[in-house]
Order: sequence, then C-alpha cells, then structure tokens
Amino acid sequence: DAQRRFTLSASDFATLNPNPRTCPTFRSRRDADINLALYRRAGVLWRDDDEAGNPWELRFMRMFDMANDSGLFRTQSQLEETGYKPVGDRFVAKADEWVRLFEAKMIHQYDHRFGTYEGATEAHLNKGFLPQFGNAEHLDPCRQNRPEYWVSSAEVDARLHGAWNRQWLLGWRDITGTEKQRTVVASLMPRLAVGHTTPLIFTEKDARLAAALYANLCSFALDYAARQKVGGTHLTYGYLKQLPVLAPSIFEASPPWSEPTPLRDWLLPRVLELSYTAWDLEFFARDVGYDGAPYRWDPDRRFLLRCEVDAAFFHLYALSRDDTDYVMDTFPIVRKNDEKEHGEYRSKRAILE
Repeated sequence: DAQRRFTLSASDFATLNPNPRTCPTFRSRRDADINLALYRRAGVLWRDDDEAGNPWELRFMRMFDMANDSGLFRTQSQLEETGYKPVGDRFVAKADEWVRLFEAKMIHQYDHRFGTYEGATEAHLNKGFLPQFGNAEHLDPCRQNRPEYWVSSAEVDARLHGAWNRQWLLGWRDITGTEKQRTVVASLMPRLAVGHTTPLIFTEKDARLAAALYANLCSFALDYAARQKVGGTHLTYGYLKQLPVLAPSIFEASPPWSEPTPLRDWLLPRVLELSYTAWDLEFFARDVGYDGAPYRWDPDRRFLLRCEVDAAFFHLYALSRDDTDYVMDTFPIVRKNDEKEHGEYRSKRAILE
C-alpha cells in the first residue's frame, strides 16, 4: 500500500520531535506530509536545546497530588460539621476560607463548568465521569459545579506564591487518548485548587496573548497533530512541549481577514464570549479589558464562534481546503456525535464553509 509507505529524513525527525529526536510514527504518507507542514509552519511550543526555544515564556505546575496531598482535602459535610458556611464559591469561617478542588473531569474546552459531583452516583464514579451541566445550568452565570473536595485558600496561595499572581488559571487534562473525542482538552479556570490530573500553564505574556494561546490549544488543527503524537493515556509535559503551537509573534501580526487588527485582538472577543459565561471568571475578563457581565450561554452561537476560530487556525497553519477536509475526518467521535444529533457532520461542514 503506497499510502502506508513513506520516507522521513533525519531533518524530518528534528522538525517533528526536536527534543528527544525520536522517530515519529504516522498512519499514512498523507498524515506525515500534513504534520510536516504543521511543524514547519509553527515549530514546537518549547524547544529544549535552544535558549530562545520557549517563546511563550512558559512554566508548568502540578498543584495538588490527589493521593499525597489528600490530608489537605475536606468534603462539604466535614466543613459544615466544623462550622463553615457557604459564601459564593467558598466555605468561610471567620477569616478562614476553603475553595473548590477542580479535577480534570470537571473541565472541557471553553467550559470550566463541564462536570459536577452534584448528583454523581457510584455508576458515574466507577466509569470515571461526572454528571454534566446542561444548557439550563450553563445559562445561570452564578451556577457553579460542585467538587468532591475543598482546600484551604491559604494552601492554594502558598502553592502559587511566586509562580502566578493572576486570579485565574489555564490548564489541560492530563488523562487523554487518541480514541477520545478530543486529545488536547484545555480550560480556563478561576484561581482555586487544582488536582494533578490538570497540570497548569503559566505564561509571562499578557492576558490577551494567553487567550490566544488558549484558543490555539483548543483548535482542531493542533488536536490533529496531538493525535499523531500521544501514544498512551497521558498528555505529559513532554508531549505538550512538542506540539506545533504557533509563536506569539503570529498572534501579534495581522492575518489577511482582519487587517489592520492584530490576530490576538480578532481572537479575543471570540475566546472571551466562549469562556466568560459565569461570574467566577470575572477576573479573567477584567484582565483582558472587559468589564461587562458574563456572556449568555447560547449553544448555536457558541458552535458558530468555535467553527470560525477553528477555520482561522486551519488558515494560520496554511492547510488547504482538501487537507482540512481530511483532518476533520480523523475525528470519528466528533463526527458520530454530530450525525447523531444533527443528521450530518455539522462541524466539518461549517468549518469548511
């Protein structure tokens, strides 16, 4: 089968896997060609052997280990028994307050209120997933997903001291796989406790560029590259560092469709509307210059916004329409869910349009 036989040079190894210089694997010649095009366009997120190889000025953190740090966790009933009262998204007693502990299954792309322990049964927990907020819950900007555990805010501040001074966080799901709907699942979150299955990303760039980085991590184009790269069930630091994330300079320039507006300023209102749907992300909105109320959760509008952003990234990675068509066909669960709910592969059609 000619499509399953192809040649990669030593320089191709260095382009695709610059940090370990290991041999990449692809299902077909076309996958190899498309991935080489992505990496030649973008490079990698973080190149280890280059002093200028970390253009986003990134640092990573695992905040709380769910096993080793379990002695720091309290359940809601334990807090209530010791006199703590719920105040907003916290439990408070005098000057002491406890915040939610987020786990990977509680977040998704552009949705930090994806899963909740509220109403979770043994069947949910045994299968490793939680009940999900529907449109009605998402429409309430004051509604918050409930965690299993709470952590002292002083302990959170101690972990973040000197590493991050903003009142919001950006992280990604460590648990993943190529058989999932999406391989890279990143999310903005309020400043709270976060378990180790959601590693955090800190960047020295301003909040508008951080929003652009977030959009890049959520794009189908990047996800396609990740699906070729991830071999197991964990999206580790090493994998993430070698994904073809576009450099900050790309987002500071103006693409043809938005001249003279810089790309970051074209992306920002879209990322903000998709992300800022609840008051607990108010600090992120303020950091990017928006002082209004959270945006209304509108599934149809959110779908169109996401397709527009995804189409933009296919343009930014310089993929042709035919290659974009091919890439979208490598997401069978996205296709299956679209066809089940809408009778067509709606995501692919809208992105190509």
